[in-house]
Amino acid sequence: MAGRAAEPHVIWTRPERTGRGPRPAYSRADITAAAVRLADAEGLDAVSMRRVAAELGCGTMSLYNYVPRKEDLFELMMDAAAGEHELAEPTGDWRADTLRMARQGRALVHRHPWMIRLISGVHGFSPNALRYLEWSLACLDPLDASHATKVELIAMVNGVVATSVANELAVAERARTLPWSVEQEAGVRSAYVGGQLASGEFPRLAAAFAEGGVGPVDLEEVFERVVGRVLDAYAPRS
Repeated sequence: MAGRAAEPHVIWTRPERTGRGPRPAYSRADITAAAVRLADAEGLDAVSMRRVAAELGCGTMSLYNYVPRKEDLFELMMDAAAGEHELAEPTGDWRADTLRMARQGRALVHRHPWMIRLISGVHGFSPNALRYLEWSLACLDPLDASHATKVELIAMVNGVVATSVANELAVAERARTLPWSVEQEAGVRSAYVGGQLASGEFPRLAAAFAEGGVGPVDLEEVFERVVGRVLDAYAPRS
């Protein structure tokens, strides 16, 4: 008969370290910090129990006394990142505070690009994430909407953050790996697209380019504009 499947658990309800013995040499915070350093330097794929143990100078198996699963380690990492949010006192201007929240989130994911792969509802309710959500809702106190609608708004803004940063990181990575300059690449592509638009086959695209609606963009400006449009969608109708 197959062995019994492991029972589900939440890392936050487990003691810092299981078993008896001398005082632990490390804390979860130590282990989490080591994993975050690895992920920041080499990407999420570099994070393994073996690599984290080597970073700390201990045996791999000893880490399982602190963190039972790699998935738990990821949750600890996401919580540590969430703890970097500056939860300043809300100003009373829900739009300004939410835009500040979005800017903070964008900067956070740029500091820790590996977060893009771990963003999900699974990691959304850790201790620091809960504090962040409560603060975000406090920023929205002046908005005349239900709490459920406010949670939806926060999720939408966070979705814009994740999508925008993923695109920004992809653009930056492509620029790093091109065998020629970004300007050379842009010039060749612009010439190709210009020729296609001149054919008359794409009149709507040609109009969009003529209006400046398509082409090289300021990614930060686009981010601010998109977040503003999300906030517009949730603003009370006059």
